[in-house]
Parts: sequence; C-alpha cells; structure tokens
Amino acid sequence: MTEPALEPCDLLIEAGWVVPVEPHGVVLEDYAVAVRGDAILALLPRAEARARFAAAQVVSRPQSALLPGLVNAHVHNPMTLLRGVADDLPLMQWLQGHIWPLEAQLIAPDFVADGIALAIAEMLRGGTTCCNENYFFPDVQAATYRRYGFRARIGLPIIDFPSAWARSDDEYFDRATEVHDQWRGDALVAMAFAPHAPYTVSDASFERIRMLSDQLDIPVHCHVHETAHEIDESLRQHGQRPLARLERLGLVNDRLIAVHMTQLTDAEIALCAQRGASVVHCPESNLKLASGFCRVADLQRAGVVVAIGTDGAASNNDLDMFGETRTAALLAKAVAGDASALDAASALRAATLGGARALGLDHLVGSIEPGKQADLVCVDLAPLETQPLHHVISQLVYATARQQVGDVWIAGRPKLRERTLVDMDAAALVANARQWRERIAAIRIS
Repeated sequence: MTEPALEPCDLLIEAGWVVPVEPHGVVLEDYAVAVRGDAILALLPRAEARARFAAAQVVSRPQSALLPGLVNAHVHNPMTLLRGVADDLPLMQWLQGHIWPLEAQLIAPDFVADGIALAIAEMLRGGTTCCNENYFFPDVQAATYRRYGFRARIGLPIIDFPSAWARSDDEYFDRATEVHDQWRGDALVAMAFAPHAPYTVSDASFERIRMLSDQLDIPVHCHVHETAHEIDESLRQHGQRPLARLERLGLVNDRLIAVHMTQLTDAEIALCAQRGASVVHCPESNLKLASGFCRVADLQRAGVVVAIGTDGAASNNDLDMFGETRTAALLAKAVAGDASALDAASALRAATLGGARALGLDHLVGSIEPGKQADLVCVDLAPLETQPLHHVISQLVYATARQQVGDVWIAGRPKLRERTLVDMDAAALVANARQWRERIAAIRIS
C-alpha cells in the first residue's frame, strides 16, 4: 500500500512557540505555520506539519516565538532623516520653530523616498511588517513601499497651507484622488485620507474628505486631541472641542483613525465606542513632547479599538514597536492607577490585530490564521535577557528587545533572515543617511 502524497507548500516555519494573537492570549508550543504563495495555509503541531506537508523550504526556530508582524499604526517615515534635530521641546515650538521651517526646504521626492527606505529597514529589523503613513508625496511613498515589498496604508495629505506637494485646496484633493486611483487594488499598498489635524484643516475640507471617504470607502487618518492647547484653541475659534467638531461634520465613524487622543472626556470615549472610531496610542511621542496621557484602559473597557504607533522618528526618536508596546502597557497602568490595565496579551494584541483593525486590514493581517497574509516574525527568546522563560507573552512585552527579531516575512517573502536584511543594503542606507545629515546641518532657519 502506497503512502499518501504529501501536500506541497512553499514554506514551513517551525517555532518553539507560536503566538497567533487570535484566539486572545494563546501560546502554542512546538507548532508550525505552513505558507503557500503569499498566504498562511495551516497552523498545526510541528509533528503533524511534517507528516502532512512537503515544503520547498523549512525554517526551524526551536528557541523562537513566531508572531504576526507588528503593525505601526501611525508614522511619518520620511522624517526618519530628521531624527534628533530638535529635541526636548513642546509640540508647537517643535513644529513651528524647527520642523516646519526645515521641511519647507527639504520636502521633495528624494527626501521622501530616502527617509522611507531607511525607515523600512529599521522597521523590519524590529519586527514591523505594516505601517500607517502620514506625509507628503504619497505617490513617492507608495512606489517606495512597493519597491521594498512592505505593507502600508498611505495617507493622502490635506492641510490648509501650500506645500511642495500641492498649492491649493483643490490641488490637494485632485492629487489625492489621482494617487488613490493609481494604486487602487494593489496587494500591499492601500490609501487613506490624511487631514493633518483639526487646527490645520477647514470645515469645508473636512466635509469634502467625509464625502470622498464614503465614496471611495477608505479611512481618515488624523491627529486629534493631541494637546490641551489644541482643545483651548478649538474652543476659542469654533466654540467646541475638536472631536465635537468632527462629529458635527460627520467624520466620527468607523473609518476614523484618531491619533494621540490624550485629552478625552468620558462622553468622548463613549462617542468613539458608539461610532466605531479607532484610536492610535503613541505613548513615547506623547511623553517626549509632554502632550498628555491617553486613557487607554478606559477606551478598551468601552470597546474602542486601540492600536499602537511610534509616531515619527523625529519625535520618538525610533520606530521600535517592541519598545513602544512596553511603554504603552506600563503607562496605561500608571494612568489608570491599576496594575492590571493593558495586560501583556492585550498590549501585544494592540500592536498587531488592533493596528490591523484600525487600518481596516484585519481581514489580511494582524493574527496568524489560515487564509491571512503570511506577514510573520520570529523572535529569539534564547538570550539571557529573556531567561528564564516563564510566560512567553509577558516576556515578549516586558523583556524583549527589537534586536531579538531574527526573521521577517511579508506576504510569504523573506525580508529579514537571521538578522540580515534581504534585498536591502544596510551599509548604503547608512551612508545615504550621513549625506542627508550634512545637507540638513547646512540649512539655516530664522
């Protein structure tokens, strides 16, 4: 009697532990993930996987945890080239006195492409496989993310002043729809509207965004309630708080990705829950700019989807989602006065499936489930810094460093192999960043 033929697959990843994220808080010991093409084919015990599949490639990582790729739900990645140029300043002084004057002289396709390439390398080395981008030249952004095979939702910028990207309101909207149409249906790159903030976008522009967001079925990615100063100015200029203004304009809905949200009342939390709006928590940027504290525990208790983002490297100053997730978990406990707030499993969920849900990509990524895209990360838990290993998820959140990320795949394609970038030249990226340092240092701002 002949043995049944083994089922073919392209890749079999064997791990000491698999943390699928869904179901919540589960750790599967000595499991494997089978991949065919760009998708997860099966999740099953290692011995069963070997008996069932004939894999073109087997990657065995018995001392590693296999996770879904981390989702960085708010970035300004071209600003990686501005890392550290204006530290230790409050938000508006940082923006108006330093960042915006520098950007006025820097923003161009080469700045955007080079900053994103550097950011992609940093994110991959830290286990991030998807990001939510918010900057100018979205056409260049999309082409750069696509070139390196990185998953991203790209913001179509809308702001009430001229930039190198657009000179008028009509031009911002015309160019936004052009870029959206150009990238419609792409497997890795999707679009969102990205009005900068309530204090830089008019009612008329917000109304156009709401109409187009409905028509095109894409999210709206916006800084909201970032500082107390923002609230005060909105009350003075509009007679209502920014979130109330967005609600009046029809934008508080299940397409809203509200970033920062450090100034929230109980009623505003309830409104977000009722409308299905998502909140992106950027704890380290909020702390560094003294912007305030997001009530993460209260948002989650109300049923609001909470994601985690690093913000830009100019205000963080890194794109380290392991560090950000740890800070989010610790800060949530202090803000709530409750040591059980945002426990390890919930923090990891916010950094993966929470981000995917906020971005409207949870049908594709955020958890290890058959049929989803094979965006996967292996984290080495053997180093002494993560020993002894009592609880895998706690160790991932509270003790693991991004340097322990060994392997990364996006859509089944290897992007990091045993800490070495695939198809990216790290030395060339560093050399190019040094050239940008010299160019930026030569700029004089008044």
